Amino acid sequence: MNLEDLFHSFSDLDFEKHALALFQYQYEKNAVYRSFCDMLKIKIEKITSLQQIPFLPISFFKTHSVKTGNFEPEIEFWSSGTTGNETSKHFVKEVSLYERSFLNTFEYFYGNPQDYCFLALLPNYLEQKHSSLIYMMNQLISGSKYAESGFYLYNYEELYKKMITLQEKRIKTILFGVSFALLDFAEKFKSVSSMRGEVCGEWYAVNGVDVVDKYTCENPELMVFETGGMKGRRPEIVKEELHKILCNAFGVKKIHSEYGMCELLSQAYSNGDNLFVSPPWMRLLLRDEKDPLYCNPSLNTGVINVIDFANIHSCAFIATDDLGKKTTNGMIEILGRLDAAQIRGCNLMYW
Repeated sequence: MNLEDLFHSFSDLDFEKHALALFQYQYEKNAVYRSFCDMLKIKIEKITSLQQIPFLPISFFKTHSVKTGNFEPEIEFWSSGTTGNETSKHFVKEVSLYERSFLNTFEYFYGNPQDYCFLALLPNYLEQKHSSLIYMMNQLISGSKYAESGFYLYNYEELYKKMITLQEKRIKTILFGVSFALLDFAEKFKSVSSMRGEVCGEWYAVNGVDVVDKYTCENPELMVFETGGMKGRRPEIVKEELHKILCNAFGVKKIHSEYGMCELLSQAYSNGDNLFVSPPWMRLLLRDEKDPLYCNPSLNTGVINVIDFANIHSCAFIATDDLGKKTTNGMIEILGRLDAAQIRGCNLMYW
């Protein structure tokens, strides 16, 4: 497969042609994917559309070595997981391919990453090994022209002072944080500096979280990216409430998000309202929850399947456990995950 022309726009017809060629290639070269297709009695010569391509359940990355071809990986990416759960492992043949993917994706949506200061509040990821998110953020931080870029664990006061300095200098800043850490940080804002209370109004509590009522010192240079959920550190809350709290706390109008996972090399992004768009070499499709082998283009709500052309050395066709809803403008709203019973039912149907 040719990688040189991967990261560009595709017409629908060209995307389908590339996907079908990649399916044929991975069926031939990926033993796990081939076995999966064979168990489904797939006749590959009859696969002539995106909707007919079999999507490998994401759980296979926990139990199998999903490789297209034989190679020693340059790097392994592992899922964050939770205690007692199996960990997904993505064996990456060429880490430069991942770098090209996330850099091209970021530039596609936000422009040159050099022009941003990146602040990463990702304590749980930093505490683990083999995180694809930490690798991406490290590269973005290293490539930034601003020396203030960096990672933060629980040193919230230092981070707050850094953000004030960046705001005063009018430097475009991206704060990229896991949900529970952003909420922890938001709670501590009022005690970090008396300046905040004097400038930004009165505090009140929403679901036990302190937020500011009238945040008059909005920061137009700041973008807050939320990712990763609560990781068992806090009770889960609905996305709309989470984003409302964070908007008030950080003085921004929208909360951005990234939809990525260790099993993929590309990411979709949301610039607000939990509505995601993928780059041209990635596509989010919806499958019927009751018929996991069928991606119905007319579905408005279903389980998300992902096509990621950058996954040429693993599997480009992944059936996730995430629920999604299609909007009228073609964006995908992430609704959450299937529960355990639903996942077991889907897996039984696959087999």
